[in-house]
Amino acid sequence: MAPSALETYVSVDVETGGPVAGVHALLSLGACVVGAAGRTFYAELQPREGTTSVQAALDVAGLDPGRLAVSGTDPDRAARDFARWVSEQAGQARPVFVAFNAPFDWPFVVRFFHDAGVENPFGFTALDTKAFYMGLHGTTWNETRSSQLLPPYAVRPDREHHALSDAVAQAESFSRMLAHARSLHHP
Repeated sequence: MAPSALETYVSVDVETGGPVAGVHALLSLGACVVGAAGRTFYAELQPREGTTSVQAALDVAGLDPGRLAVSGTDPDRAARDFARWVSEQAGQARPVFVAFNAPFDWPFVVRFFHDAGVENPFGFTALDTKAFYMGLHGTTWNETRSSQLLPPYAVRPDREHHALSDAVAQAESFSRMLAHARSLHHP
């Protein structure tokens, strides 16, 4: 069964200055259309005034808030650009936010749009690939870590903890899960 013409799945990944949206800085955002890895969006962001970063989080992604304050994209402009990009990619279809551990990425993206005064093109829902995998294979939550995925879904990014590279790899992994799920219901 082909993907629904009524939905466009958009894989999103963020790199941040810590675990709490609005408290910690959103430093980069990457996205790609599931099933169309060449259709991508990426921005490194100026940290929003009032947000902080913790060194452990910065060490993971290797992003420097000081450098981004000078060379990063204004977050309000990036939010407008991202919303426009999502809408263009979806066309008449509904854009569906997909992330590998959406409970982490989703609050940062919601806050990103909110702080910029930009309507969230995804609405108020997100699809979590880890939960989808757990339901598809009857695994435990611990078995949904990327290092534990079954070989057909274990897609490695070109660069780990780079928002665009991770979004592209996660899109490929989700695409394979979705194809498997559909084959079970529509052989």
